[in-house]
Amino acid sequence: MLEGKVAVVTGASRGIGKTIALELAGRGAKIVVNYNGSRDKALAVKEEIEKIGGSAEIYQCNVSEYDKCEEFIKAIISSFGRIDILVNNAGITRDGLLMKMSEEDFDKVIDTNLKGAFNTIRFASRQMIKQRYGRIINMSSVVGISGNAGQVNYAASKAGVIGLTKATAKELASRGVTVNAIAPGFIETEMTDVLSEDVKESIIKQIPLERFGKTIDIAKTVAFLASEDANYITGQVIQVDGGMAI
Repeated sequence: MLEGKVAVVTGASRGIGKTIALELAGRGAKIVVNYNGSRDKALAVKEEIEKIGGSAEIYQCNVSEYDKCEEFIKAIISSFGRIDILVNNAGITRDGLLMKMSEEDFDKVIDTNLKGAFNTIRFASRQMIKQRYGRIINMSSVVGISGNAGQVNYAASKAGVIGLTKATAKELASRGVTVNAIAPGFIETEMTDVLSEDVKESIIKQIPLERFGKTIDIAKTVAFLASEDANYITGQVIQVDGGMAI
């Protein structure tokens, strides 16, 4: 159980982030629902958490902005007094072939997916070090391991998250802070819902378990890494991809 723990989930207004927030709340954690533009959706997540007897607050912050992240983390510490769990889930895609990709599309994906994770860790880790306790869980991707045509920006950002995870794990281990990453494969979300049936079928052929994953598969892995059961695990990348990257 995560009773009394304060958990920050970035990009928690929908998709995987929403399910993570609900799962951690169901295990007793107090949830900080971070969002960038979807205030109404963030409020809906807060209401869902409260309906199951949980506690949640919403905080707006574009994680790609360094100064805003400092303000965001300071506000959380001021309100809650601590940060026990940080889940870096916020992410975007701007897919396109390398030869046609704009500098802006490359930079935006790196700034949100990779720099955003650095920004929140940069400020939250100071509090975790003071506590001599913390769980940092970063969202990578199967694409960060195997690459994918048309996603050089996304693949680079998610591969970068793996390097960030391993280096941070080494720096913070002596202070009781673990840092791990999860590499999801294709998960049923709004992003995959827009794919054509032909595309979905071609993807499923590449997955040994022959199906897309569900957001709860990721959320339960996050909950495990945030729990006391994962005390001796740090610097790892757990692939939740149905065997796709074997």
